[in-house]
Amino acid sequence: MRQERVRGKGTRGSVPHARDRGWDDSLYAEDGTPRDSKGRARLVLDDERGNGRGRDPEGSGKGSRRSRGGGAAAGRRGNGGKRRILRWVAAVLSLLILGTAAAGFLYYQHLNGRLKKDDLTLGGKMPEHKANAAGQTPLNILLIGSDARDTAANKKLGGAKETFDSQPLADVQMLVHLSADRSNISMITMPRDTLVKMPQCTDPDTQKPYPATGLKAANESLARGGPGCTVATWHELTGITIDHFMMIDFAGVVSMADAIGGVPVCVEQNIRSRNSRGQGSGLTLKAGTHPVKGEQALQWLRTRYGFEDGTDLARGRAQHMYMTSMVRELRRNAKLTDPNKLRKLAEAAIDALTVDKGIDSVKKLYDIGNELKTTPTSRITMAKVPTQYSQKPGLTSKVEPIPGEAEQLFRLIREDIPLDGKGTPKPKPTPVVPVSNDPAAAPGEMAVRVQNGTGTETQAPKQGRAAEVSTLLRDKGYTRAYTDKTRNPQAKTVIRYSGPELEGDAQAVAKAMGIPVTSVKKSTAVTGVTVIVGADWREGHSYPKKKDAPKDNTTPEEAKALRGDDETACMKVQPGYTW
Repeated sequence: MRQERVRGKGTRGSVPHARDRGWDDSLYAEDGTPRDSKGRARLVLDDERGNGRGRDPEGSGKGSRRSRGGGAAAGRRGNGGKRRILRWVAAVLSLLILGTAAAGFLYYQHLNGRLKKDDLTLGGKMPEHKANAAGQTPLNILLIGSDARDTAANKKLGGAKETFDSQPLADVQMLVHLSADRSNISMITMPRDTLVKMPQCTDPDTQKPYPATGLKAANESLARGGPGCTVATWHELTGITIDHFMMIDFAGVVSMADAIGGVPVCVEQNIRSRNSRGQGSGLTLKAGTHPVKGEQALQWLRTRYGFEDGTDLARGRAQHMYMTSMVRELRRNAKLTDPNKLRKLAEAAIDALTVDKGIDSVKKLYDIGNELKTTPTSRITMAKVPTQYSQKPGLTSKVEPIPGEAEQLFRLIREDIPLDGKGTPKPKPTPVVPVSNDPAAAPGEMAVRVQNGTGTETQAPKQGRAAEVSTLLRDKGYTRAYTDKTRNPQAKTVIRYSGPELEGDAQAVAKAMGIPVTSVKKSTAVTGVTVIVGADWREGHSYPKKKDAPKDNTTPEEAKALRGDDETACMKVQPGYTW
């Protein structure tokens, strides 16, 4: 029998903005400008305030929360906030319980029939992993937190009634990367309002196609056919091959959070998160380290007013601290060996999950959990996608990946480089191009065409450069070298030949000019042997011998990396919120 899908059966007129799910504009600057002093993104979850929702940068048309009436908005501020914040940690909690309590799943094969499954990707095919020297490959799992309100349990957790049975949003997105050698785990989160381009996705049930989009909030991907479109969107953005996804249904997760028995957190001073205007989570703690659970854990995760500078960056650091502490507790919490508690946790985890069809049984979950739990806590690192607020008109409340920094983080994951800086990949061997068996003709007998490819998007071609290199070739005995006026922009100088009988000739030209033989390639776009002088050789008589600059394999500062074994982290308290 086909598994019941977790996507809502009803529909909305259009996919709402992230704020329509309870996003509170009070998380932004007091004047409504959503940025910190550096103009960078703050990890924004639902705020503690009970006042208005603030402005809607897209207008307040029929699809906006404001137009639905104040009562609906108010209805989302109570239990809905509690559910949404716990959802933020639920993804990691569920997966870690699968790893920590994995052995218990073997006793509950009857859970197989309750495991919900969906297609891994609704976009294009992702490339296979490349094995390392030991034949090992990494494992990438995308954790998705859905705000679906399609069951009685989920509806009871809160939310406006007009959103019941509607299309869900992917409000939590976290990639878990287990290294190829299984020595470390890297986790990267992406804010739900991150602007991304989504690829074409096709609903596997209705075969409805969703065309590729321009910039959209990342959490809207889930409504484009299901979690497989969220996977496809991540691959489109990052180039990372994703092996599995686990989407969380949060009805069973609240009880799982308390099952840990408390998570230790630290504040440097006494804190009370409440100001004269009623803003704040209500968190009240004495200075030092204290275990929090239940309502107090929720307050910790929601606190903005009272931590550091009162920004969402501070709140994000507090949340990362909570989650790394939770990992440590899961690893050493003896209560998880209690059979009855383990059974309840296992059933709650299974009921909370929808997985891809590659995870076809509880046994497969057990196997994945076994792999995850072998990694020491000291080698688990959490980070966030570096983002900054968009400058695009009408999108200034959204965030965009920071050019350079975000790509560097994605590259570290693609190349299996640990975010904790403790491992460096072995240098890739220089490619060896075999010397051609075809003997080269005498230089004076060989016709060599030379083209000017020194132009770039920012620089005009160097005038006369093809003629200069032709002269250099004639000086080396290639008396039949001549200039072709065709402009053929190339970043690096290359040599192309049209047929296998000319391979030896082309390699001989490369050797004479000092050009790497790896730059010699067969091409049907040329006739004979052709030298295309690239932008890397705009002047000089000798081809420049440049070594590639070493790659920066450090985790970007804006990713705010936090190690799983860091028990010294302690939140600073904002002035005015102490007692």
